[in-house]
Amino acid sequence: MNKTKKELVVELLKKNTDGLTLVEISKMLEISRNTAAVAIAELKGEGRMRIREVGIAHLHYLER
Repeated sequence: MNKTKKELVVELLKKNTDGLTLVEISKMLEISRNTAAVAIAELKGEGRMRIREVGIAHLHYLER
């Protein structure tokens, strides 16, 4: 069974605990930025993700 994009984002962020930008997530998973943004928005809405601004970048982390 194939994993959803959201599940793939969760797995990727579990491996990269220093946080990733939206562009990094989309490149690593080979999906569009828009698809990555939708998955991130769903995770944020579920309270499973936090975002930290570092300069102009937004780093995405899973909530512990």
